[in-house]
Amino acid sequence: MPSSQPTRFGTILAQRFPALQHRDFRYLWLGQLISVAGTQMQNMAINWQIHQLTHSPVMLGLVGLMRVLPIVGFSLIGGMVADAYHRRTILVITQSVGLLAACGLAMITALGADHPPLIFMFTAITAAAGAFDGPARQSLIPNLVPPEHLNNAVSLNTMLFQTAMIAGPALSGLVIDWGGVEAVYWINAVTFVAVLAALAVMRFVETHREGAPRVSIASMVEGLRFVRSSPLIFSTMILDFFATFFASATALLPIFAADILKVGAKGMGLLAAADSVGSLVTGFIVSMMGEIRRKGRVLLVSVALYGIATALYGFSTSFVLSLIMLFLVGAGDSVSTILRVTIRQTMTPDNIRGRTTSINMIFFLGGPQLGNLEAGLLATAVGAPLSVAVGGFAVLAVVGVVAWAFPKLRAYDR
Repeated sequence: MPSSQPTRFGTILAQRFPALQHRDFRYLWLGQLISVAGTQMQNMAINWQIHQLTHSPVMLGLVGLMRVLPIVGFSLIGGMVADAYHRRTILVITQSVGLLAACGLAMITALGADHPPLIFMFTAITAAAGAFDGPARQSLIPNLVPPEHLNNAVSLNTMLFQTAMIAGPALSGLVIDWGGVEAVYWINAVTFVAVLAALAVMRFVETHREGAPRVSIASMVEGLRFVRSSPLIFSTMILDFFATFFASATALLPIFAADILKVGAKGMGLLAAADSVGSLVTGFIVSMMGEIRRKGRVLLVSVALYGIATALYGFSTSFVLSLIMLFLVGAGDSVSTILRVTIRQTMTPDNIRGRTTSINMIFFLGGPQLGNLEAGLLATAVGAPLSVAVGGFAVLAVVGVVAWAFPKLRAYDR
């Protein structure tokens, strides 16, 4: 009976991904999948364009700085805004700003005015919009699904970003090879329409939330005090920041692709996607395993794996070996991310979630972007391979220090 097959498939899909049964969440999830893939395409295109214009590791590192400074400057405000105002309205504004910034990059490239300062400016504008977008988006999800489907919604969002980080860089390499970086920027501008359309057709109506905090210094301080007074949450943020600071060398991918491995823009896209493939595969395996015992120790081991694989990637002159090492980098990062999010979500009260998310954004995004600058400066002095390898070994030292300084993390189970 062929007609029974779609019903059976739909039942299996509903059992595995129940959050997708909810219309508003489903539309937003699909819109984000398209938009985030476009953003990842644009990030890779910017790195490639800066490398082609300057051939300078320091300038590549400055791209990371332009992405992190707005995050550091605006994330705490973004968290308070997400707790105080309508989150859907915030997302409409941030997505519109991202669309305009993508159009700006495309236009200056088409006009031959693609000077690094202008590229840095549009990069910073996009990052500033993201500092408000992240807390609002993550805080909106519980309003779109019932409590019993919230964990599944969070898992689907994690899969979304991992999938976009695979597809985005790979597609970016192909599009650059076909139509140049200008084409990537125009494509990314179009992808923002997907999220704007999803927000426009939502049936969910936001109302004023009782007890919503005001945007104030006191509200900001309350969030900071909560994180600092929670050793498990604070230690996971510290571990994430310094691990990605020392071992984040994605800004140097153009150098590895063009000068060391000699695989061009297409190879750069595959290298950038390799760690996301490792993250996605490992995340799926972990989700099938159920409860993880001795979470603190597993977290520390996963970050150590992240560092070792990074160091070996730095020394590699083989394209295949580099892909394998980046796959393992993604695997270690995936386990670390799942456990860190689990700890934070378990121990954070709902009324402070937006501000805790914004503080975590500073650690989560600030580490790799500042790390790109550090990698670029060190690469100028000692070369890209040694810069990446030294960063990998530094992660092992970070793991040791955090394990010693935070015994509660080392002993944490559930």
